[in-house]
Amino acid sequence: MASDVRRAVACGILLAALAACASPRTEPAKPAARPTTTAPAAAPIGVPDIGDRLRRRIPDDSRQVVAVYGDGRNSPDSTVVLYTRHGSAWERTRSWPAHNGKKGWTTDHREGDKRSPVGVFTLTDAGGVLADPGSRLPYTRSAAFAAPRWWAESHWHDFDFVIAIDYNRVRGTPPNDPTRPGGEAKGGGIWLHMDHGSGTSACVSLSRSAMRYLLRTLDPDRHPVVVMGDGDGLAS
Repeated sequence: MASDVRRAVACGILLAALAACASPRTEPAKPAARPTTTAPAAAPIGVPDIGDRLRRRIPDDSRQVVAVYGDGRNSPDSTVVLYTRHGSAWERTRSWPAHNGKKGWTTDHREGDKRSPVGVFTLTDAGGVLADPGSRLPYTRSAAFAAPRWWAESHWHDFDFVIAIDYNRVRGTPPNDPTRPGGEAKGGGIWLHMDHGSGTSACVSLSRSAMRYLLRTLDPDRHPVVVMGDGDGLAS
């Protein structure tokens, strides 16, 4: 009888051991997979000292910006800087001293106010008295650009080379086309042109070498624009 009990106990222990061996193993938990994310494209690094209001008006496809930095709201002196976009960054290419309207700048330009308009404007057409120096923009040569001879002699060569600023004008026409879509009171005929050493009626003026460089460099395929104004106007 005692031997039967011992055999039963032994069998129970053996069955328990077998049952334990047969139990499924618990595999260690695998670490959760990390979510995959795509890095957003780098936002363009803005043209220096240009605020959000004007920056948003620079077309997305523009790769060339002529920035005109006025010395002050009532100053005729300024600096022109050409920026070229490479990837997500605007890189400073060249710069020149310049002049703007004799009385400075305005956000509401009117005919005869002697102030240059603050804003962002496309650059699509060029021309002048002299032969095309190799302009990439469509170029119209005509003696009709010549400054009147009753002007001071220092102004006679102002329009040897010009690039139209597309303020109140029809793009795709010669710079001296007189059409004013917004009406005569808003003025027009505002250009980049050659400098005579002082303020202008509303245009921006640069040296002959600067104008030649811009004419040969501004490329319609890069959709060039001018961003122009005094410090406060540009930063607002």
